[in-house]
Amino acid sequence: MKQFYGMSQKGDLKEAVKGLKNPQMILLMSNEGQFEAHVRKLEELYPGVPSIGCIGMSYDTRVVEKGVGLVAFYDGVSAAADVLEEVSVMPVKYIERLQRDVEQVDASRNDTICLDFCSGNDACALTTVYSVLKRRGISLVGGTGDAGKVSANGRIYEDAVAYALIKNLGGKVKAYKENIYHKMGNYRFIASKTNRAKYVIGELNGKPAKQVYQSILKVTEQEITSQTFKNPFGRIDGDETCIISIKEVEGNALACFRQVNDSDVLILLELGDYKRIVKDTIQTIQREFPKVSGVFSVNCLFRYLMFSENHYMQEYLMDMGTLGNHAGLVGYGEHYNNRFVNQSMTCVVFE
Repeated sequence: MKQFYGMSQKGDLKEAVKGLKNPQMILLMSNEGQFEAHVRKLEELYPGVPSIGCIGMSYDTRVVEKGVGLVAFYDGVSAAADVLEEVSVMPVKYIERLQRDVEQVDASRNDTICLDFCSGNDACALTTVYSVLKRRGISLVGGTGDAGKVSANGRIYEDAVAYALIKNLGGKVKAYKENIYHKMGNYRFIASKTNRAKYVIGELNGKPAKQVYQSILKVTEQEITSQTFKNPFGRIDGDETCIISIKEVEGNALACFRQVNDSDVLILLELGDYKRIVKDTIQTIQREFPKVSGVFSVNCLFRYLMFSENHYMQEYLMDMGTLGNHAGLVGYGEHYNNRFVNQSMTCVVFE
């Protein structure tokens, strides 16, 4: 199989698809103002080709902030795309679509990946999607787009998760997750007075969450939302640490980018040597995939902002480019199998 990346900084879709012939699956990443027009135009240019799309920045060796980017797979791919609707209410109502497509592409553990773009309510969407995938051991990589919209096969949807099943007919696939944070000290918190719908933490160990965070890190209220780049919360999930970013201060509470429940046990994380961690990830992939056909990744918006502030983003993209054909999405949350994570990178590598 082969992977194609095309882009236009000014949002010209025809420029972005220049040179793309006979795609078998397309991922569209557009800006909010042109998204709907791009979805319609893409379907006109490649009628009947499975596609999913979202509003967000894309990249290969450069970031496209406000234009359009697309990734296409061709020459040795079996693929299908569709949506599960009503993700905030009952996505399981549409589960037969995914079950049908898993059968259609003859999905299997070692050569198939599910990529998804979600409009929100990620945890519910992922639980539903992964309930089907886990039966065949299929991995999932994806992310949340902006403005509550996604697309599939030329149509726009709200309150939905768009998915793409991609089977590599010429080799294996594997999903990876990169965490650049580690545990800070021995802090351990029990969350309470949470608002599951608004992702709010009211108290930690019985004290106002804002006060606890400020007292440990010696930051002002205004500094909390930037401090989360260095010190997010973490929730232990088996042998994994789920990163929880702070979105904003709400009175004495902290609103986050993912759900926290009463009695959840949280820890405090701190930023590690991210340049070394990135190089370790690249070396692991190179060791496990001597021949790479393509890499599609989802980087968190907060990673993008932090890397940019530290003048590392361009170096990061060049380093990832050494793997071969690397492209991806800047997301508002990252998906890895059945987990919704923050401030992380998830990716799939195609042999």
